[in-house]
Amino acid sequence: QAIENQLKICGYKNNVDVVALYLARQGLRSIPSLSQFRRLRYLWINNNKIQDLTFLTKNYYLTELYLNNNELTDISGALKHLRSLQILFLHNNELKKLGKTVKELKGMISLQTLNLFQNPLAYDPDYRLYVIYFLPSVQLLDRKLVTQRERESALQLYNPKRAWVMQSIAFGKRVDTSRGTTVGSSRCTQPARRPVMPSGREFGNSTNKVPFEDPEDAVLVRAMRRSLMEFSSVDWNKVLTCQERRLKNTAEEPLEKLTVQFR
Repeated sequence: QAIENQLKICGYKNNVDVVALYLARQGLRSIPSLSQFRRLRYLWINNNKIQDLTFLTKNYYLTELYLNNNELTDISGALKHLRSLQILFLHNNELKKLGKTVKELKGMISLQTLNLFQNPLAYDPDYRLYVIYFLPSVQLLDRKLVTQRERESALQLYNPKRAWVMQSIAFGKRVDTSRGTTVGSSRCTQPARRPVMPSGREFGNSTNKVPFEDPEDAVLVRAMRRSLMEFSSVDWNKVLTCQERRLKNTAEEPLEKLTVQFR
């Protein structure tokens, strides 16, 4: 009856014409399938007593969905097909499992605005960083803009190896590394002590196999002879243009170059 009333108020004559449906504040405990509204894009079901979302299984075109202030305890299997969703309000429900909830939303590559506050899962100490890391498209979380610093903190917390690589090879920004610093070995750090090969120690078919004093030196010497990848970068903002060089008419200072090596 609530759906029929909205269709009359909005003047919809055919189901295919329905793009928005307002069912908020109706005291609804359940809703029949909305599969007949194939082009539905905006749906308000907030401020009801909804506990189940199976009625949304066919509404692939939804871009805005307002489910806040209901009695939802689990959304598994109910929303992951909504790949076009941009705005999702789920605040003030009874969602308890953070990992399970976020997993359901991972496929929403267009999701930009998300509200999950006033759910039990929001009291997890790493809740915000967890959502930011696993849902990278979200720009506004719980009415607060996601900052670049928060994204970096989330990356450091949940993928420290990738965070280290991003920092070490300086994608688009300067790192705190002196010129000529070399990063090597399996741990990506330059060994503090360079092993000295004893006299008579040679590779190949030499029969004079003088052992190293420290077995680790043999491993390091072999690692240092492996193939090498090298990345070099300069601060192009400090490079003079052709016109600037002609006007300045002085010797150009050598550029500071950052080189990072990987074995």
